[in-house]
Amino acid sequence: MSKCLNLLAGTAGAATLGAAPALAGKFGLGRPALPEEIAAWDLDVSPDGTGLPPGSGSVEDGEMVFAANCASCHGDFAEGVGNWPELAGGAGTLADKDPVKTVGSYWPYLSTAWDYIHRSMPFGNAQSLSVDETYAIVAYILYSNDLVEDDFVLTDKNFLEVEMPNAGGFIIDGRGAAEAHFWTESPCMEGCKDSVEITMRAAVLDVTPEDDTAAAPDAEAAVKAAAEKAPAEQPAAEAVKAAALDPALVQKGEKVFKKCKACHQVGEGAKNRTGPMLNGIVGAPAGLADGFKYSRVLKAAAEDGLVWTEGELAAFLAKPKTYMKGTRMSFSGLKKDADIDAVIAYLQSSGS
Repeated sequence: MSKCLNLLAGTAGAATLGAAPALAGKFGLGRPALPEEIAAWDLDVSPDGTGLPPGSGSVEDGEMVFAANCASCHGDFAEGVGNWPELAGGAGTLADKDPVKTVGSYWPYLSTAWDYIHRSMPFGNAQSLSVDETYAIVAYILYSNDLVEDDFVLTDKNFLEVEMPNAGGFIIDGRGAAEAHFWTESPCMEGCKDSVEITMRAAVLDVTPEDDTAAAPDAEAAVKAAAEKAPAEQPAAEAVKAAALDPALVQKGEKVFKKCKACHQVGEGAKNRTGPMLNGIVGAPAGLADGFKYSRVLKAAAEDGLVWTEGELAAFLAKPKTYMKGTRMSFSGLKKDADIDAVIAYLQSSGS
């Protein structure tokens, strides 16, 4: 990226200084990129360490930063959650029929991990990590792959000393010659395969398009059904919101909710992201976030009158995929009851 910008800057400068000034005057296009403009985009880190900024991060700090920013998708131990990729494990599997490609088993350069995390992560909030936080996360990922000890501190000084197991596992791409026949020969148009076998169906892979023409659950009907279904002693949403909340519990819930922030927003100005915004969810009927495309199973639950009471939310937050088979929620769940209670209190405090 930086090379492209520098090239453009140099080209523009050459055109301004030495090329036809009449042409530049006629079109009035472009100018040399300013140093600060190039620096804003010049974030890439090369395998030889070029572009690596000064900084450091320990495995211990990385565990905390990873839990707050990465674990909701990649698991507490970088083991992956749902369809989100594993970042650790897979040693010795690259020759298998179904290899496990992780930072430890597959990636040849540590700079790839550092650059990608710093540039693109966490999901939905890219470039929010500081340099030291990035070092710490990479250190924790190395530790999760048994490549460093638990007291290891990764810095720009020892970065190139880390040996990646698959550093020698890549070869020069020779497909231009080896696979030339694929695009030089006449394509097969008939009888190309003896038989066709269906190996998987789209419904199983959850890629079947949903019918957007189906009517969304009627909110008033859902509320009415929920009222009939819910126990008499179940407090109304207004009563739940009005109940006094423990400030310390709400504060703890805000910290735990960092595991959810990659997909969900709460508070003033909250919007739907990968998951729906969660304002006013406690005590509300399921599936009412305006404009969010819910899964079939949640739509069905909403039509059946599901209300997100504290009990229902607690069960869902503990094991989403067990609670609702077929949910798109990729998060594996909160392991501690205290964390679940804290998140629910925080959601109660978020308002409508």
